[in-house]
Amino acid sequence: MKFSFRPMILTAMAFGLAASAVAQEAPPAPNPMPETAQPAPPMEMPAPPVETPPAAEAPAATEAAPATAATAVVPTMTPDQYVNNPEYMLNLDLSTGGRVVIQLYPNVAPNHVERLKLLARAGFYDGIKFHRVIDGFMAQTGDPSATGQGGSQLPDLKAEFNVTPHLRGTLSMARAESEDSANSQFFIMLQPRFALDNRYTAFGRVVSGMQYVDAIQKGEPPAVMSRMVQVSVAADNKPMPPTSALVEAVPAPAPVAEITADQLNAPIR
Repeated sequence: MKFSFRPMILTAMAFGLAASAVAQEAPPAPNPMPETAQPAPPMEMPAPPVETPPAAEAPAATEAAPATAATAVVPTMTPDQYVNNPEYMLNLDLSTGGRVVIQLYPNVAPNHVERLKLLARAGFYDGIKFHRVIDGFMAQTGDPSATGQGGSQLPDLKAEFNVTPHLRGTLSMARAESEDSANSQFFIMLQPRFALDNRYTAFGRVVSGMQYVDAIQKGEPPAVMSRMVQVSVAADNKPMPPTSALVEAVPAPAPVAEITADQLNAPIR
């Protein structure tokens, strides 16, 4: 029997041409990792450099928005928000006979204002004495030990120095040598002293009752210390203590030596 290879060759050629045509018409296989095919976006690296997280771990834009809002700077309060607002007025009922009203300035020293309000509402200042009072300068208080060395249990405050001048009646925070050592002690100016500006945190001023500040006993320390009978935030509407509580001991006069008849008859020298 004779076999002819010609038909088989033609058949194989036909199958080859068909397979080639199918290969040309089929689309290319998809890339299994399309994201890695694109170059990474440029990033500004802080110093020191940090490891950049993979793109898949980066938060979406909608997730980042709340964090941005949370770190936004709180706008400064305007005068119409705090002037004559009882929440930012302090009442000092003094043993010198009456109430001193202080306007606080949260626009320049918000942390100091909040500290005084917090301590006042806790009753910390009630009964505390004025331990250092210099005539023509200032009256200092806020130390439970009345020595100038004490304070509250709260952490010290970071300085909030500002351009508020130290005028008569200005309320300012006392501190130690460190600028960030203010805690609970404060002073009220009896006369202007501009050398204190931008060195001590001024955060309020007396608006009524300055005559009771002027009457505070003078001395370093005074022989008889005047005191704050009650300190309150005006918004809390605490009534003044009775008049009988707004008094202080008066030092007894020095005894006068008795003059005898022999002294009267003594010769004049």
